[in-house]
Amino acid sequence: MTKEDIATEHERLEALIAQWNDAYYKHDAPEVSDAEYDETRRRLVALEEANPELKTPEGVSSRVGAAPDSAFGKYRHRVPMLSLDNVFNAEEFDSFIARAARFLGLDDEATQALRFVAEPKIDGLSISLTYENRALTRGTTRGDGLEGEDVTANLRTLHDIPGKLPEDAPDFIEIRGEVFIAKQDFLDLNIAVQARGARPFANPRNAAAGSLRQLDPEITRSRPLSLFAYAQGYADRRIAKTHWDYLQKLESWGFDVNPLSRLIAHARDIPAYIEELTRERSGLAYDIDGVVLKIDDLTLQERLGFVGRAPRWAIAWKFPAEQAITRLEKIEIQVGRTGALTPIAHLEPVNVGGVIVSRATLHNEDEIARKDVRPGDLVRLQRAGDVIPQILGYVEEKDRPRGPTFVFPDHCPVCGSLAERPAGEAVRRCTGGLICEAQVVERLVHFVSRQAFDIDGLGDRSIREFHDAGLIRRPGDIFRLKEHAAEIAAREGWGKLSTDNLFRAIEDRRTISLARFIYALGIRRIGERNAQLLARHYRDYPTWRDAMQAAAIIGSDERLALGSIMGVGSAIADELVAFFAEPHNREILHDLASHLTIEAESAPQSGHLSGKTIVFTGTLTTMTRPEAKAIAERLGAQVTDNVSRNTDLVVLGEKAGSKARKAAELGVETTDEQGWRRLAALEPTS
Repeated sequence: MTKEDIATEHERLEALIAQWNDAYYKHDAPEVSDAEYDETRRRLVALEEANPELKTPEGVSSRVGAAPDSAFGKYRHRVPMLSLDNVFNAEEFDSFIARAARFLGLDDEATQALRFVAEPKIDGLSISLTYENRALTRGTTRGDGLEGEDVTANLRTLHDIPGKLPEDAPDFIEIRGEVFIAKQDFLDLNIAVQARGARPFANPRNAAAGSLRQLDPEITRSRPLSLFAYAQGYADRRIAKTHWDYLQKLESWGFDVNPLSRLIAHARDIPAYIEELTRERSGLAYDIDGVVLKIDDLTLQERLGFVGRAPRWAIAWKFPAEQAITRLEKIEIQVGRTGALTPIAHLEPVNVGGVIVSRATLHNEDEIARKDVRPGDLVRLQRAGDVIPQILGYVEEKDRPRGPTFVFPDHCPVCGSLAERPAGEAVRRCTGGLICEAQVVERLVHFVSRQAFDIDGLGDRSIREFHDAGLIRRPGDIFRLKEHAAEIAAREGWGKLSTDNLFRAIEDRRTISLARFIYALGIRRIGERNAQLLARHYRDYPTWRDAMQAAAIIGSDERLALGSIMGVGSAIADELVAFFAEPHNREILHDLASHLTIEAESAPQSGHLSGKTIVFTGTLTTMTRPEAKAIAERLGAQVTDNVSRNTDLVVLGEKAGSKARKAAELGVETTDEQGWRRLAALEPTS
């Protein structure tokens, strides 16, 4: 794949994952199987690992869950409730250990001495319990990882949760755990639900989430919910030196800790534990989908910290693949907002590891040709570690001839324009641009999506309906919809109440953050993470707009500044310049800005280096470069790769080269490693 193909695929995967997060975490109504979700996320992470410029702290892979539901009160976690990266075999686990050792600068002997705690990975709903003066004062869901839903009244109904902690507990502590429903309890619950004529729950995880996220605590009380405690958030003092000791402390306080958790002295012993638990999995009283492995030493955990959405000191080892065979009914070509033609496999619904699957992406025409799958074939699906079903290939049938080879179209199935595939690229793309109704509609759908303007009542179906009726042709028309109030209220399925609600939702979105605004424009290669990067760098809309127009001149200060932003490469810069070079796009921007208040991005306030731009160069001797970068970012600084006039400080390690010379030429402040340690408050100032 070319860089352009990679960026397009990355943007597509991010949009899918964001949509699925919202359905799963916020509405307890997953749109795809765990298999499809995890495989898509795994593919996204693989793209980012191979192309680091695609990943930023604000990207989908760095976030957890979805925003809290407005039906519940919101509570901001003192320490974020993040998620875990996955491994699927011993080789990948060894790579995880090697990354942690490199980050800490450990030699082989110290690496071999690392101890781990292994815990079964419960398939439930993550929650956080806050105790103040040893009394339970608040219980929240994970939400988006930073802010959760206040479900305190519901959690108080669980017998597994102590209302009061003993005297040796801290005055303030957040305790994390997993709420779940046992397998037999789930079956009994579904029998009762069906007896009332209600729709049964899809699986135990959905049942647990739906039971806990009830507006009436008495409904929660009637559900057979359980909890295993396993982690700590914020605490006003340390209560243990190791994670294993912390689990023992939780037990002494009255919490249930999974009895299958185990302290493992050497990493080489972990595969045997995985194999043991894999054999026992089907006989357990509750669902597990893997094993969580944590470095035991809490001091090392603190040093390792987090990268994106996941800790560097813990990993989830997912269980082996599950497979199924079903029939490929047809291959449909979908046209995205950037014109990319994506083949979608429609499957005869099949149960893959307890989840019904009916669709899967075939990615591109090369993938179809490589696997030689054809409509009518029996195909084999795989769930690698409870991940997205991936079509492995076709299954031969002796008594049934195969259909003709699938021919990928060379014209857009929507507008008939030529679909070109440049040499060396994997994606075929419609050349129709804005004359292609599929692209126009998809751009409008993107504009109102949850990560963009997030307008309640104006989703995919409504956008297509209003577009077909000629009410919405470009984004600004959304904010003029009230002119057609009578016509909309008279349409089937609307009425005055729903129309009024829609207009209120539109009015609520006339004020929007710069990052969301940039993302909503649907500029190619500009996903959430790049929109955040641009917003943080340029701060306000007029500055960004003017800089993008000036960046059209190669070699201009604005073009150089654009290229100096970490994560913004030449391909992204070219897309931004191309967007602003099109008069139609500038008209859209002018029209939109006349209807909106676009909020400026505030400077980060997370530490005493907030707002500073720092570059590290050369070899550091007291810590690794990744650890130094992580510390700087925790203190509020922005770390970039290139020295420019916007750089505030260059930290010079041993054998600093061209970046040191560039800093001297530009008059940028420099310091050595000891100076950096003093600045970061890692050692006392003189």
